[in-house]
Amino acid sequence: MTKRPLKRLVREGAFDDREFQDDKIRRLPVGRGWSPLPGEDEREQGYLKTVKPKSEGQSRLMAAIDSKPLVVALGPAGTGKTYLAISKAVEALEAGRVGRIVLSRPAVEAGESLGYLPGEVEDKLAPYLRPLYDALSDRLSMKRVRSLISEGAIEIAPVGFMRGRTLNNAFVVIDEAQNCTYVQLKMLLTRLGWNSTMVVTGDPAQSDLLPELSGLAPVAERLEQAPNIAVVRLQDVDIVRHPLVAEMLAVL
Repeated sequence: MTKRPLKRLVREGAFDDREFQDDKIRRLPVGRGWSPLPGEDEREQGYLKTVKPKSEGQSRLMAAIDSKPLVVALGPAGTGKTYLAISKAVEALEAGRVGRIVLSRPAVEAGESLGYLPGEVEDKLAPYLRPLYDALSDRLSMKRVRSLISEGAIEIAPVGFMRGRTLNNAFVVIDEAQNCTYVQLKMLLTRLGWNSTMVVTGDPAQSDLLPELSGLAPVAERLEQAPNIAVVRLQDVDIVRHPLVAEMLAVL
């Protein structure tokens, strides 16, 4: 937000200094938006320094990330899989427990072909990796995100660029893993190096690949047998996105 609109909002009384107390970083203006649920109490719109679980499933996921070097998080859209994984990654980087964050995502279109995209390799991959930038910008300012990326402390790469690598002293997040084949997931999982944590997130019910090609569900079933690997299955009750998302997924 530029200075002029910000000054106008302050002049009109849109902001209240009480909104910035405690551990709030920033807070969206309240009382100006339309809510589809009349009479409901105002939902908290502040961004907190410390992320707290909103459900029992999220609590199990956060505990698993803290205690296991490899975690597979399965669940429907809106359960906070990616957000919690990246929040934990940022927390580990800021605390000095890891030296870098590596985020990877398959470059698969959601049911439609966009054709050839202009620009360099980074420009072509930007639309596919945008959700990861969005999650990072919620935990860090975009200026700091760009600084960490330029320093190499944060790396965002497509799945196709991960073969042959060993990821030591890193927090690795594999997002949208339902769009990876069994062979791709096996390759990604074996990138794990010393002093590293890997979180694999995805929703097997929303794969953009043919059902027989997606490898997330069979990989998760086999990994559940390993004692040092956590497989956390989130449910509809763990959805923290708009309340209508849970209602839609129940009938779709």
